Amino acid sequence: MRRFALFPLVVAVAACGGGPVPAAAPTWHQDIAPLVERSCSGCHQPGGIAPFPLTTLEQVTKLGAAVRAAVEAKRMPPFLASNDCTDYVDDPSLSQAEIATLGKWFDAGAPEGVAGTAVNRLEQAGGLTRVDLSLQMPVDYVPHGTDDYRCFVIDWPHQTTKYVTGFRAKPGNASTVHHVIGFLIPPDRVAAYQQLDEAEAGAGYTCFGGAGVPNDRGISWVGAWAPGGAGNMYAEGTGLTVKPGSKIVVQVHYNSRTENPGSDRTTLEMALADEVRHKAVLTPFTNPDWPRGMGMEIPAFQKEVTHTWGLDPTPYLGLMTNGLLPSNQAMKIHMTSLHQHLLGTRNRLSIKRADGTHECLLDIPQWDFHWQRNYQFTRAKVLKPGDQLVISCSWDNSAENQPVLGGAKQLSRDVKWGENTTDEMCLGVVYVTE
Repeated sequence: MRRFALFPLVVAVAACGGGPVPAAAPTWHQDIAPLVERSCSGCHQPGGIAPFPLTTLEQVTKLGAAVRAAVEAKRMPPFLASNDCTDYVDDPSLSQAEIATLGKWFDAGAPEGVAGTAVNRLEQAGGLTRVDLSLQMPVDYVPHGTDDYRCFVIDWPHQTTKYVTGFRAKPGNASTVHHVIGFLIPPDRVAAYQQLDEAEAGAGYTCFGGAGVPNDRGISWVGAWAPGGAGNMYAEGTGLTVKPGSKIVVQVHYNSRTENPGSDRTTLEMALADEVRHKAVLTPFTNPDWPRGMGMEIPAFQKEVTHTWGLDPTPYLGLMTNGLLPSNQAMKIHMTSLHQHLLGTRNRLSIKRADGTHECLLDIPQWDFHWQRNYQFTRAKVLKPGDQLVISCSWDNSAENQPVLGGAKQLSRDVKWGENTTDEMCLGVVYVTE
């Protein structure tokens, strides 16, 4: 599967200073470079998730027409969350005034200006700001078939308790890696996962739907990656607890469409701290019946299908978090994400208050499988006992909306929750503290 939606590679070289420049014209150094650094180069950099770098004047002007068209159409930078929902700390979107500034700059011939004259340096949206620990899969792995779920046990190197305060995954073979999830396995549960690893021949072990041990509840994620994800720092003062003797189980979903996909050796990168003010848990949220094949039917040829489910999670917090967070207490939600597959059209996560009012957490009105990321709130949302966390997803299963796989458009069929890319999901992930 492709990892990102490519905007048209219309190569148009903009003249750099070729002719008189209006006195009020924006310049690269003063006006445009800060915008590019904040909203583009986090993905558009060598080795980044975007298909080509956009970090220099020459790179931006070489693709000037395509850059301008994508920005003015608001296809780039990709930020799927509705601005009417809430505010996020890592929103890379350009304001209408910033889009107009970019257009004026191109119209003026893309003048370079004078280095060091930036009006203000804009903080880059999202991304991992430092790497304190890099953990690589222990072996290279060559995936088999179109949907191969494989888990690998990775040793945790530290002999004192640490807190993960930021996470990024770097797929070793971007052409075949569909998603990456890092599971944090505490010392008292390590043996069961090592047994799975030792029992299966070859590298790693098969693990559909989780880290491989059935009904092992309360296992926190350490982080996740899906197409479009760039990694991020977690909320300031918070972190995921990792005790000495823990293991990281990394689940990689390979979706290979060629007979010879090549090998993969994915790497997890993390920021660490020795202490945090608030211990956090990163945990999935969905209707538990849906993964069991019940209640999330998406009939063939139906153009619009929606499923919604809600629950007050506070009575189950102790179970959900392996005792890290107490049950029947309020919790703070700092960050969230949503996940569907190829038929998804829209999704939403919200809090239904005990008084019947609703507070939006994340609303993605036009789902795009190729751009999946975390959304961190500028201000944490408090969910109290009696409130419900509500997830809703919509799909288009019409004949016209079927994916093209192997050069052939697929036929519409009845779809439920499933692990394959051609199945569907409706999954939320929340980063929570007391």
